[in-house]
Amino acid sequence: MEARVAGIDVAKASLEIAVRGIRQWSHPNNLKSVSALVEELQRLKITLVVLEATGGYERAVVKALHEAKVPVAVVNPRQMHDFAKATGQLAKTDALDAEVIALYGELMQPKPRPPPSPETERLERLVTRRRQVVDMAAAEKNRHSGLAAEEREHVAAHLDWFETEVARLDKELHDTIKSIPAFRQRAKILRSVPGVGPVLASTLLAQLPELGSLNRAQIAALVGVAPLNSDSGQRTGRRFVWGGRASVRQVLYMAAMVGSKRNPRLRALYQRLVEKKKPAKVALTACMRKLLVTLNAMLKANAAWQPSHSPTLGPKR
Repeated sequence: MEARVAGIDVAKASLEIAVRGIRQWSHPNNLKSVSALVEELQRLKITLVVLEATGGYERAVVKALHEAKVPVAVVNPRQMHDFAKATGQLAKTDALDAEVIALYGELMQPKPRPPPSPETERLERLVTRRRQVVDMAAAEKNRHSGLAAEEREHVAAHLDWFETEVARLDKELHDTIKSIPAFRQRAKILRSVPGVGPVLASTLLAQLPELGSLNRAQIAALVGVAPLNSDSGQRTGRRFVWGGRASVRQVLYMAAMVGSKRNPRLRALYQRLVEKKKPAKVALTACMRKLLVTLNAMLKANAAWQPSHSPTLGPKR
């Protein structure tokens, strides 16, 4: 059967859908409309739906498509932005975005995302909510010092609530992981590594379920910590990291900062790179990648951290 791709531009209140050369239409972004949309896509015999990650607004659509057994790929918005520029599409409307997303799907054929288990969905919702609360608390803290005394009292009350809410979410995350044997075992392995705390462990379980099933290059590229070349002719440019799962990378960065002080292998790597005059950020990125591939290998081998063995190769036989 000929491949037929639908591109969906997702916004908080609306969905713009395009099947190139066949149809373009829109729906409200609510449960009733999403159900009708899935039925329309099935009638059109769509073989792949492509949409951008939008911080959660796409969740209901993705879940409904999974339940209907319609393949769906969720792509990084920055990739889509650069693809649009490469095609010469400079104007921006929801309808045009949907067309570009459909074209991207036709040409690039991104790999469909497998449906998560209900337990993983629940964990991801908790992890996402925790990150939102932490971000809101940080914004309030930044505003606090510049306010009048009376306003600071109100902000202080907000900060107290944020602290209580983060503690509640941490407990719920802990209880959820503890109640599910597969999560409990994977978390135990992850937490055995110096520098890996409950926030990184829960984030990896929820938002990187592929961990332990891919090789080291694949997992580094998926998260966005694989160094990319920037060479031309005889010029050798600086390597950089790009794309991937930003929410995972953000938490991994904080863990690498801790690990560069507490984890002997990461500390040695960080110090060696700094001694070679590498910028601190480059050294930390290398620690992020080292930590990630180590955790990937440990989950693949179902083995906890052992300082006397190579963490990427497992125990010597």
